[in-house]
Amino acid sequence: MPRKKEETSATDLDFESALGELGQIVDALENESLTLSDMIARYERGSLLLGSCDAFLQSARQRLEKLVIREENENVLASGGKLCQPPPPAQPEIDPDDDTISLF
Repeated sequence: MPRKKEETSATDLDFESALGELGQIVDALENESLTLSDMIARYERGSLLLGSCDAFLQSARQRLEKLVIREENENVLASGGKLCQPPPPAQPEIDPDDDTISLF
């Protein structure tokens, strides 16, 4: 597969495009007969794409954590400032007519 003369910067791609291109690179490295220099160039491009995908996922995780914290704070404020209590631990149902012995 011929290489494009002008590649889009890894940071300019959206997550799905970067992940798709990374998949194509992996397929090419695994299945195509490439020259060593082409393999190295694709590996370098894949490394950049992987870093871009990782940065996007870290950013998304931080954004979601902030949303969860914001929601928890809003719930506390809505309950009059009382901290929400965790539910009590689950208790196993005990059948008084059960004569079996179980360690767990």
